[in-house]
Amino acid sequence: MTVLSHKVLNEILDYLEKSINNLAADGADNLEIDGGTEGMKNFLENQFDIRLENLLISKNSSIHHLESGMKNLVIQKKQEIIEKISKQFNN
Repeated sequence: MTVLSHKVLNEILDYLEKSINNLAADGADNLEIDGGTEGMKNFLENQFDIRLENLLISKNSSIHHLESGMKNLVIQKKQEIIEKISKQFNN
């Protein structure tokens, strides 16, 4: 497994933000998700996790191999993205 730099992790998180935002936009129009806004939030959180792990694997890494500061960055970014999208759905 490879240790990622902060630059590479930030690039992955930027890509993920765009991807999850696009998924949310498509989901609002096309997906039928049980549970309304909360169901959509859970769906997006799961997709974030799955896509993150896939991107890390493509870089020959894993969430388990990130240092704690990088894991915290991932958690903060995920919360930020989901909160921003949730606010859009609630408006």
